Amino acid sequence: MRKLSSDRMSELFERLDSLCPLYLPGEKDGAVSFVRYEQGVDYAVGALNTVRSAKDFFFPQVENIAAFRMTGKKIEILENQNGNEPFVVFGVRACDAASFSLLDQVFLSEPVDPYYRDRREAGTVITVACGEPDTSCFCTAFGIDPAEPKGDISVWLTDGFLYWQPRTDKGENLTENLTDILEECDGGEIKSYQDTIKTIANQLPLANLNLSYWENTDEKEIFASPVWDEIYKGCLGCGLCTFVCPTCQCYDVRDFDCGETVRKFRCWDSCMYSDFTRMAHGNPRKTQKERFRQRFMHKLKYFPENNGGLVSCVGCGRCVRSCPQGLNIVKTARRVSDD
Repeated sequence: MRKLSSDRMSELFERLDSLCPLYLPGEKDGAVSFVRYEQGVDYAVGALNTVRSAKDFFFPQVENIAAFRMTGKKIEILENQNGNEPFVVFGVRACDAASFSLLDQVFLSEPVDPYYRDRREAGTVITVACGEPDTSCFCTAFGIDPAEPKGDISVWLTDGFLYWQPRTDKGENLTENLTDILEECDGGEIKSYQDTIKTIANQLPLANLNLSYWENTDEKEIFASPVWDEIYKGCLGCGLCTFVCPTCQCYDVRDFDCGETVRKFRCWDSCMYSDFTRMAHGNPRKTQKERFRQRFMHKLKYFPENNGGLVSCVGCGRCVRSCPQGLNIVKTARRVSDD
């Protein structure tokens, strides 16, 4: 483990950005989002989480995946990807880091998504432990430790120092370029800090989420529960929960005629929308109840059954904080299992 005085963090960021593009949480227009680092950009050290997750770096909200030029009957495919350029993301929280493993299950399974794969290979993820988890957080319900965030490099900010621990080959390689500014230490200084984080996390109101009913009950029984007839009614179908979620992976692909070229775009979609996956005969889930049920059945039942029990939620709390109707995965999971 290594450490650096907190008042030298700008020096660290400048060094990282000189090696490859650096992105970190910064405040803009009153909201904290990942921004490209440059001199004058302040790291939002006090922010728990960004509005949207770090998923954007590997599965962008909008992506130009191909372009075609037609000359008579000849079709030319134009290369427009830049997914192999190395980059660093600093300040990823433990929940978002855990979401990458879920996305890997989707995009790196056969057939592998080359756009996602290239970005995963190019990106180095530096996680930062959560000094004070929020009341909307419940990552511990999924075995995620906010005091021990996974990533290529893990960082702890406490007692005036930044503590730095490489965890992967990419992390080790990046650290080799910083040995002149990072001082070696045994890491014992962060033990009490980690204990404090764990104590806070385990006492949060949503931390005791119990999913045993979802794990042990037949899929058809949950699907047919009469509870769905009531709990969906507050849902506006706005899709906000899906767009702030770090594990949602639904997308649509559209072609656009741009004059000399035709461009194929991939963009996020939401199972909460009435036109989601609309086929020739229309959306197979025609009511808001069906769409609401699909979202939570997928996260809590379908995905785990197809991925070794891995629940498609990391407890980041974004849906808890964002839903205009106060609906979220915790309330839904408890209502279905209690009734």
